[in-house]
Amino acid sequence: MEHAIYLVTLVGTGLVVAAAFSSLIAFRFGAPLLLLFLCIGLASGSDGLGIQFDNARFAYFAGSLALAVILFDSGFGTPLKVMKQAAGPALSLATVGVVLTTGIFGVAAFYLLHLGWLESFLLGASVASTDAAAVFFLLRAGEINLRERVRSVLEVESGTNDPIAIFLTITLVEVIAAGANPEAKVLVTDLILGFFVSMGLGAVVGLLGGMGIVRLVERLQLDSGLLPIFVITLSLMVFAAAGAIGGSGFLAVYLAGMVAGNSDIRAVTVLKRFQDGISWLAQIIMFLILGLFATPSQFPELLLPAVALGLILMFVARPLAVWLCLMPFRLPRPEVAFVSWVGLRGAVSILLAITPLLGGLEHGRLIFNSAFIIVLVSLVVQGWTVGPLARRLGLIVPARIGPLDKVNLELPGAARHELLAYRIVPGSPVARGERIPRWARPSLVVREGRAMRFQDVGRVTAGDYVYIFVPDRYPQLLDKLFASRAAVDPEDADFFGAFAVDPARPAAELDSAYSVGLGEEDRKLTVAALVLERLGGKAEYADRVSIGPIELIVRDVDDKGRITALGLSFEPTAPVARVPVFLSAGEIRDRLKAWLAARRQLKAAASDKAPPGPAREAAAERPKPSNDDAPEDPSDTPLGTAA
Repeated sequence: MEHAIYLVTLVGTGLVVAAAFSSLIAFRFGAPLLLLFLCIGLASGSDGLGIQFDNARFAYFAGSLALAVILFDSGFGTPLKVMKQAAGPALSLATVGVVLTTGIFGVAAFYLLHLGWLESFLLGASVASTDAAAVFFLLRAGEINLRERVRSVLEVESGTNDPIAIFLTITLVEVIAAGANPEAKVLVTDLILGFFVSMGLGAVVGLLGGMGIVRLVERLQLDSGLLPIFVITLSLMVFAAAGAIGGSGFLAVYLAGMVAGNSDIRAVTVLKRFQDGISWLAQIIMFLILGLFATPSQFPELLLPAVALGLILMFVARPLAVWLCLMPFRLPRPEVAFVSWVGLRGAVSILLAITPLLGGLEHGRLIFNSAFIIVLVSLVVQGWTVGPLARRLGLIVPARIGPLDKVNLELPGAARHELLAYRIVPGSPVARGERIPRWARPSLVVREGRAMRFQDVGRVTAGDYVYIFVPDRYPQLLDKLFASRAAVDPEDADFFGAFAVDPARPAAELDSAYSVGLGEEDRKLTVAALVLERLGGKAEYADRVSIGPIELIVRDVDDKGRITALGLSFEPTAPVARVPVFLSAGEIRDRLKAWLAARRQLKAAASDKAPPGPAREAAAERPKPSNDDAPEDPSDTPLGTAA
């Protein structure tokens, strides 16, 4: 018995260490980390090293707890401003988008796998949600600096779409297991009512639970080492309490994390570090368990239809659902295309595919194996192409600041203040001689191991450590002072234009200098107001506006969205977004229109060659327009504006 305990511990810790080491490979080559974790689990299972693991209930239990931990950490790290910025499109994708993906994919599964309708929709529901961990690891590993709006939509969608998919999957499993064949109208009604009850209870428990966590942390003076464990345990209590009363525990734990993370909770720095580590551990354990549970020797018999379904999910179901959901929000076509493609399936899809086995469904193993293959196809095809597609669509922008060596220290009794420790890096404004503001004078400077007062150190230099005690609203301003210059790719050297433009100057001066052809109303605006108007009232870092022969580029905005710096370019330098046809229904529509127009022109040309008839003779008698009536040459008119 004792020997078995040691052996199990050795094997388990060895798998975790192997998964941790695989992250180095993923960061080096930009490979999907989840794919490596799953492959380690598969290689260690019954068809690999021979580890026998076929306990569906334990796999689902462990995976659910791990997912709850991951969702709490995701909510804790989601700022409210990100939620506000992307709430509309992201929540539309997380609700309506999941349902549409389930329906479209379910129809394809019905014909390819020859399952019943409900079982086909069950498979669709299990693979309808995206995997946040896989998406954002790829963005970090590939050093992809996405536009803020796109990143916000992906982040919020990935954190909020799991509860909807989980609800649909569990409900369909219960309906199929009951052996009833309800009418479509009755089934839809029950789904809608159940959805609102589950989500409503989950939301209430999550909000109250989040506020309770904050209150307890403030009231109880726990040891700093015990506090993170206390918080993560409370989050699991919120998850369990919501599920016990029929609510969505996953939605509850996500909202509890968001409430706690956006409050003035004590020891927030300690909590973030702990949760980051425990979230990584939860991901590794969940992925390894799911990989061990799978049996690759069963895959060949359904490999072709499952791969076909994976391609249908990527090229048809997800893009169509995204296009329909984002249509009311008028997002640019490249952003819609990128969101369509970055819909990686991951551990949640495999975890949900275990529920048919728990429900004792006849085709439970077939559904699980199909979902596993679909996840692998998604990770291999989409996981390796996220970076190249972002560059092709012109969604990557230069980083605002370069490397920053900074530590946040939390002091007892320092409400709304932070003690920041910066190491002055070469190339930073401070290292180049820029003065530190009076309100941010360092309390201490450490140079070559010796601690000195700021007044005695003279000019700070690269390599010095400075300690600054400031209010919590100032750190972002200081980051710009102590960060090195951002490394600019040669292709992005002229990204922000060769000249700077004062946003507060009148737009009339811009028109006079460059003859951009502004109207009277536009000439009365400032340059910043003109750019905001062309952008629909909201500017974002790196936004671009073409006005006649010039292009204005937003170099920076403040916290309130006001433009603080603009660049000017005479030649557009942003890459032209070439949206792949299969990712944009709008692109398909435009090409169809062009094809129909070409057909009409061919028919018109053919009719001109036809034998003369009454209609041809009547047309010939019409007077031809004179040169005076012809439209003027576009080159003689003021150039138009394209936002």
